[in-house]
Amino acid sequence: MGLSLDMDKKTLEKISKEFKRWGGKAYEVAKETILNEEKIVYRNLCEAIKYFIDLWHNFQHPTLLAIACKAVGGEPEKTTLIGAALVLLTGGVDIHDDVIDKSKMKGMRATVYGKFGEDLSIITGNVLLIEGLTLLGVACKNFPKEQGENIQKLVKQGLFELGDAVAEEASLKGNWNLDPEKYLGIIKRKAAIAEVATRIGAIVGGASLEEVEIWGKIGRIIGMSMNIRDEFVDIFEAEELKNRKNNECLPLPILYAMRDPEVRKRIIHLLIKKELTNNDATEVAKIVLETKDVKMFKAYMQNLISEGLDYLHDYKDCREVEILISLLELALKDL
Repeated sequence: MGLSLDMDKKTLEKISKEFKRWGGKAYEVAKETILNEEKIVYRNLCEAIKYFIDLWHNFQHPTLLAIACKAVGGEPEKTTLIGAALVLLTGGVDIHDDVIDKSKMKGMRATVYGKFGEDLSIITGNVLLIEGLTLLGVACKNFPKEQGENIQKLVKQGLFELGDAVAEEASLKGNWNLDPEKYLGIIKRKAAIAEVATRIGAIVGGASLEEVEIWGKIGRIIGMSMNIRDEFVDIFEAEELKNRKNNECLPLPILYAMRDPEVRKRIIHLLIKKELTNNDATEVAKIVLETKDVKMFKAYMQNLISEGLDYLHDYKDCREVEILISLLELALKDL
């Protein structure tokens, strides 16, 4: 779930600032934890870890934890260590995901895979996963035994669901006949950690079982919405679109658009070009956004976002919930 999206700049800057304010402490704890690992003596591994953690500004999951906790009447600072653990765990998964997808660049920066290669990337991801699980264990000792065990169980389930989705996605690379509904299911499962974060935040805040379920739904909708936003953004960017067609699944909107045989021919004609230019990506985006199936899918997403907004409006007395409302309202803007 990224925030590097082409949204309204002023609103995005406000959201990003608030996310950093609420998730910054957890990120700093995660950074300090991973950089203080004394047993790592191999210089290149140390450099890869430092490079990644300076790049991996995951304020999102700690923020979801903290806001969910506060919204139900809890003390958000109690979620800091759990948030730090999620920063490390999701970081490890992200590094491995880049290796699977052969993603050498993200935006204007090289990934760990692009800078340090496959072997060191896998090991770096492993280190983050180990440290994340260790920190999670430490964090859970601060709660009553049953609650701590429940938190660990939720994180385990979320990581398993995410891993399962990534594994299935990897098996479908290069399949241009992929059913978009099948791929949508994978994207939904990849939003598991966002749901885990809001569920745990509500639990730490002392929410009722009903409220925990509601916050779980909110987290899943937020995670899905941001993932879907990224799927749309990828069709506008030539380099990303090139990597998607060569090493990953095609973006979801393209899969929906290609249900139309005539549209499929037009899109494939552009995708198979030896050099995919920015003009080609713009043309693909124009074709895709005009198709009936994509318009129907966007309507489905708007309904899902509306459901999330309805849940959040019940917690508007908590000022910070406005951040999440703004994020959802912008999810499909200008697409």
